[in-house]
Amino acid sequence: MDQVSLVIILLAALLIPLIMAKFKINSLPTAVMEIIVGIVIGPSVFNFVNTSDLISQLSTIGVIVLLFLSGLEIDFSLFKKRRTALTPLEQKNAVNTPKYSPVRLSVYAYSTIIVLSLLLAAAFKVSGLFSDFWLAAILFGTISLGIVIAALKEQELLSKAFGQTILLISVFGELVPMMGLTLYASVYGSNSQSLWLLLLILAVAALLLLRFKPFFRFYQNINKSTTQLDIRLAFFLIVTMVTVAESVGAENILGAFVAGIVLKLLNPSETTRERLDAIGYGFFIPIFFITTGVDLNLRTLLTSGKTLLLIPLFFLAYMVAKIGGYWVLKLRFKQANALAGTALTATTMTMVLAVLRVAKSMKTITSDQSGAFLLAALLTCVISPLIFNKFYSAEKEDLVKTAVHFIGANLSTVPVAQQLRKGWYDVSMYTNHPENYQTYHAQVPVTLMENFTAQDLQDHGVFDTDILVLGHIDAERNYELAKAAKAYGVRRIIVRFEDCNVLNEHEDELRELGVEVYNTPEANITLLRALIESPSTLLLLNDTENSIYEVRVLNHLYTDVQIKNLQFAQDITISQVIRNRKLIAPNGNTTIMYGDRLIFTGNKQTAAQIRQALATAN
Repeated sequence: MDQVSLVIILLAALLIPLIMAKFKINSLPTAVMEIIVGIVIGPSVFNFVNTSDLISQLSTIGVIVLLFLSGLEIDFSLFKKRRTALTPLEQKNAVNTPKYSPVRLSVYAYSTIIVLSLLLAAAFKVSGLFSDFWLAAILFGTISLGIVIAALKEQELLSKAFGQTILLISVFGELVPMMGLTLYASVYGSNSQSLWLLLLILAVAALLLLRFKPFFRFYQNINKSTTQLDIRLAFFLIVTMVTVAESVGAENILGAFVAGIVLKLLNPSETTRERLDAIGYGFFIPIFFITTGVDLNLRTLLTSGKTLLLIPLFFLAYMVAKIGGYWVLKLRFKQANALAGTALTATTMTMVLAVLRVAKSMKTITSDQSGAFLLAALLTCVISPLIFNKFYSAEKEDLVKTAVHFIGANLSTVPVAQQLRKGWYDVSMYTNHPENYQTYHAQVPVTLMENFTAQDLQDHGVFDTDILVLGHIDAERNYELAKAAKAYGVRRIIVRFEDCNVLNEHEDELRELGVEVYNTPEANITLLRALIESPSTLLLLNDTENSIYEVRVLNHLYTDVQIKNLQFAQDITISQVIRNRKLIAPNGNTTIMYGDRLIFTGNKQTAAQIRQALATAN
């Protein structure tokens, strides 16, 4: 019977994402649907599944892996002190950029949650609805990090400032209650260890971090598909930290979360994270969420009048406790997104389950109260993501086009500028030739300048750009301007350098400065060689409908996917894959990995959108 229940759970885990994709159910995270399906197939409705020791153990492993992956999601670069030497363009843009960082906002927001949780707990105690003040405060302050991460991933927001802010609030919403639960159990429990032993968790974490710090520097040289050393290290960290946490009287999820932080600080490769995600979200975590729904026996819970009274009250408490974050998020993000983010942080389930499990073992909560807390938490998991998906829209700071400034308007630069303007680029051109200005100003934005000295260009804001293209035919002028632009702080500079004098060292000097140099003779030689070696090159060059693109794959939706299975595989042709500075000749069975650079051809209309989709980090 145990095996049959497990088969049904795994079948449900397989069918849920397929059905959601088929019927385009995008308003709820997959994790929430898994909980709902668990209720349907459990004792509440059809009673197909009953939890057994085996399923309970797999569910426990699922929540441990979920908390481990949650710790692995934290972007610690956000906590680093910002460099003071901003580029001039960054300084210029900083005028319109809010001064509140994701870390600062998250600290402010969760501080309001702590205050409101304490006030709500006091209100329940005074009213006699729930007398355990500290337990209520811990529960009201929880946030379901796993569901928040799922929602942010599906919207591709984890790399954005908004996503990182909500993620950090959720991290606090899981870590602070986790520490609060540990202290609560240590003070009021009978079997807990001394509080000072909790420091052993941090001590062991620090020891593991120092011991394995060099690990990812050399394991690639000895790693094999049959060894998977990085995955073995990950599970060693999990088991070690969970064992230490339980040994000192803390919760196993605290150890798992710290283990994820340790692995994150070890700086694993993206392929390591991809495989860990595959193991967690592919097997253990769905079992946890579905089992959570199975364990909610609504037939029993809804027969109690007190439970029916407490469910809406606890639901309101969960929501009201997070409402202070709205005014904090408004300091940087637009009003609708502040509302969306506040709603998303109101989701709570994972820590509620852990807290209630501990409280029931300590006999500080009744079954009716526990059921009310669980059902109210489930309601937040359904309603909050709906509100989030309804109100969220892209922030203005995430829609900024790449600025490209061309110095020199001529037959080489104008056609390029015209094509770039159709894509995600903000193009400006500058010339000091009146006749060129008269010829081209109606086709592209061209500014006529009297001089092309470095000071004049700086005064006119020409160096305030993401990419500077020096397309003037005068090699020496381009050389001087490139050095000036580099000193000014322009990140990327592309220079036309037509001086073929082998004794001229200026080209080598520019390359050493990190400037990208090109010249017509070398381009012609490369083109002729390409025509000889690959005659179809000429067809591509003369094709006005198609073009060549290069993109670095940063979108996890398209990683670990074979080329033939890409949803847009019929629209583009991938000619080269660059991985770890090595060229790979791809075929339909080639698997795209995170960080790969793809060189592909496709229709200019659709290929630009595909390129943007592949390069969007999430």
